[in-house]
Amino acid sequence: MRLVRAGIDTYQQAVVYMHRDCAVCRAEGFNSLTRIRIRTADHELVAILNVVIDDRLALDVASLSEAAWIAMNPGPDEWATFSHPEPAASAQALRAKVFGQTLGDADFLALMRDTVDNRLSDIELAAFVTACAGDRLNREETTSLTRAMVAVGQRIDWGSGLVLDKHCVGGLPGNRTTPIVVAIVAAAGFRIPKTSSRAITSPAGTADTMEVMTHVALDLAAMQRVVERENGCIVWGGNVRLSPADDVLIRVERPLDFDSDGQLVASVLSKKVAAGSSHVLIDMPVGPTAKVRSDVAADALTTRLESTAREVGLALSVYRSDGRQPVGYGIGPTLEARDLLAVLRNKRDAPQDLRERALDLAGVLLDIAGQDGGRSGRSKAESLLDSGAALRKFLAICEAQGGFREPVPGLHIQPVNAARTGYLTDVDNRRLAKVAKLAGAPASAGAGIDFRLRLGDSVEIGEPLFHIYSDTPGELDYAIEYATANPDILSINESS
Repeated sequence: MRLVRAGIDTYQQAVVYMHRDCAVCRAEGFNSLTRIRIRTADHELVAILNVVIDDRLALDVASLSEAAWIAMNPGPDEWATFSHPEPAASAQALRAKVFGQTLGDADFLALMRDTVDNRLSDIELAAFVTACAGDRLNREETTSLTRAMVAVGQRIDWGSGLVLDKHCVGGLPGNRTTPIVVAIVAAAGFRIPKTSSRAITSPAGTADTMEVMTHVALDLAAMQRVVERENGCIVWGGNVRLSPADDVLIRVERPLDFDSDGQLVASVLSKKVAAGSSHVLIDMPVGPTAKVRSDVAADALTTRLESTAREVGLALSVYRSDGRQPVGYGIGPTLEARDLLAVLRNKRDAPQDLRERALDLAGVLLDIAGQDGGRSGRSKAESLLDSGAALRKFLAICEAQGGFREPVPGLHIQPVNAARTGYLTDVDNRRLAKVAKLAGAPASAGAGIDFRLRLGDSVEIGEPLFHIYSDTPGELDYAIEYATANPDILSINESS
């Protein structure tokens, strides 16, 4: 059958569209959601079939989603053959994990190979993610999964010398320290090639925020050129295929709206190993509505991170931070970009909590790298930020990645006002983030929340608690409705 481009974004999932009466469907017994092997002279792919029942497709045409089209890269009027794929080699391992058995290195390697080769359906992958959730991955399995994720992707070798990296485990709205930290560390002359994920359960990931200002979908060669030129980069990890199995699992985790400690550790560390990092700093916010909710949970996650890092050859440090409230003013890609630029530009109205946290993290990395003259890393980081060197380096990185552009927030803005007078005593980070997501973030880059209160601040009845930004009136209405129905997202009490 002749291949054509459907022009349909199925978010990294390879989909092929055929007419139900075409000869291939009838001869092979293909039905909707059947997995099909597509072969051309140069490429092969397993895709999911969607059946077309009207006359929009000719009987000799197979239409490919964007993900499938990019993977196959067919020439003009190229034809392909279609057949049933072989059963996934990891089917037995997947079944064993679903029933609570412990898997080994070979099992996880088979699962990750089938994941990147598209031999497991999203339903099967969801079963795997669920079977690994909670405490269902032990430390040995976490290490095995990490190694398997690395093995099925590409790896970068930067040669001798330190290669620094920083990652936040997430769960705290705002907190967009990474671009600031990368700019400071790169300005200090150290390599810090940063690959970042898009949002999984949050209103913005670092890649989403950076994409507001520059190109992040660089391939591996382009990423290496940026780092060689500027010491650092901030790119989307999904395009460099450093841990492609993790990117597929993230796609499945997003609608499930959860991940587990074991998968989190494997996800983070597999990308660090693949990116060629030697020393990694983990920012771990701890708070009752953050991803890590207690010191006990933080201790468990820290132990798992440290033990897995040792097994895969990474030097790892954990920086435990305050996760009781958002960091910065903005929640959502554009609003977070506006915050970090204000910090880099040393503006008077820049969020000081974001500035201080970024300086703390950059200082730890510079201490790890070692400083001349006896100065602390924190002091060196502050000097680079205050002098404008970090801003110049950030803009240079953006230019090297394809050019810089100013972020523009959503046009539709509405405040959520206080229903009583008092003091802010608690913030529900998860539900506050949900307001930003209902407003359209991260898919609508300009959507989100501007939230400037901090714990202990006084509030008068009728004053704005926060402002909701949206690109469309409908999404703004959704967010307002949810915020109004959940006034306890922010706890306002008579005493602080």
